[in-house]
Amino acid sequence: MTDRLSFDEFVKELENARKPKGSIKHPFSVAWANGELTREQLGMWAIQHFYYIDAIPPQFAALYSRMPDMEGRLMLLDNLIGEDMPDAPGKSHPQLLLNFAAHCGFASDVVVAAEEDGKILPTTRAMRAWIWELAKVRPLEQACAGIMVALEGQLPTLYPTYIDAMRKMGFTDEQLEFFHVHVEADVEHADVDIVAAPSVFPAIQGHQDAIERHQRRHHGNEHRPRQR
Repeated sequence: MTDRLSFDEFVKELENARKPKGSIKHPFSVAWANGELTREQLGMWAIQHFYYIDAIPPQFAALYSRMPDMEGRLMLLDNLIGEDMPDAPGKSHPQLLLNFAAHCGFASDVVVAAEEDGKILPTTRAMRAWIWELAKVRPLEQACAGIMVALEGQLPTLYPTYIDAMRKMGFTDEQLEFFHVHVEADVEHADVDIVAAPSVFPAIQGHQDAIERHQRRHHGNEHRPRQR
């Protein structure tokens, strides 16, 4: 067993574990960053993504209700307010995405009705269900690391490549506000600070050997003969 990692060291390990299979290397993300997608294709992405993010505020609220310490709750409350923007409803993240979809040729009522119209992909449903499981069922350390580091933590490096490509397509920065706010909202690991909450990081420290076990299991499977 190795010595326990500090918070900064552990976050770095989490991010290193995410990067090899992060979204930035997915063929769809590469095509987007290279300017190979049409406005219609971006609008179809927005339909799927709206179904996913429209549930984020109640999911954050569910996670908030489970957080036993004030520090952790305040961090989650800050994220929740940032999503819903109660003082400026027109700037909520779901509304900003609807605005973007409209500039791609998809009216808000079409996007909102996509689930009822049978347009949501099984993988999109699975993604939303996974966040619900993290928020309501999984241990707090898994929930916070999974949502804030594995998912939210990718956006500040992923979205700038999208923004550059869409500017070249003729989108204005106002039309791309949904993407800008996700880059600006996570300066210097703002989203991963939740992992340091008193009710979260001590539990993580008790399970830091999980990374080593995962690596050993992964390397072991690479050399294990396949069952026929």
